Amino acid sequence: MRKASVAIVILAAGKASRMGESGKHKLLAEFDGVPLVRRSVLTALAADAASVIVVTGHRRSEIEAALDGLALTFIDNPDYASGMASSLIAGFSSRDTDSADGILVMLVDMPGISTTHLDALISAFRNAGGETVVRAVSRGKPGNPVILPHSLRQAVLRLEGDVGARDILATSGLPVLDVDTPDEVLAAGGAMKN
Repeated sequence: MRKASVAIVILAAGKASRMGESGKHKLLAEFDGVPLVRRSVLTALAADAASVIVVTGHRRSEIEAALDGLALTFIDNPDYASGMASSLIAGFSSRDTDSADGILVMLVDMPGISTTHLDALISAFRNAGGETVVRAVSRGKPGNPVILPHSLRQAVLRLEGDVGARDILATSGLPVLDVDTPDEVLAAGGAMKN
């Protein structure tokens, strides 16, 4: 039996406004000498996924430079300031997502996420037959990353504004499988904002 293929879309277009107006970019902050954005992308590249797509926007050239030499697809989102929907649409417009059975959406600023976590989500998606929403949950709280089956791609492409895919999940009628992940993932910024 063919394994369901999963493409990973990493959202790295935002302004990271919580860092203040100091001009420092959180994604370029270094941990053990490696920029956060590169650490996150290396985690994704090590997972059992067919492809990795990085959506850029704010300070795009610096983000791309930090990811130099990695086997991934860049998608620029010139409309990043309008909110998360535009970045999701940019990522889901990639040819790589068109051919994937599932699309794993990952926020770039979650250093607590490991390749093991991603593989657990991908494995759960495959075991459920590739037609189930799979999301990370900690202490009963849903968060990110989340895997959306290909059947929800068109709904994502219709999103507008500063919204994620939560409403799509609520109205899709598809089963949602929650995969427990450690608390430190949510503590690292993985909690979904209500």
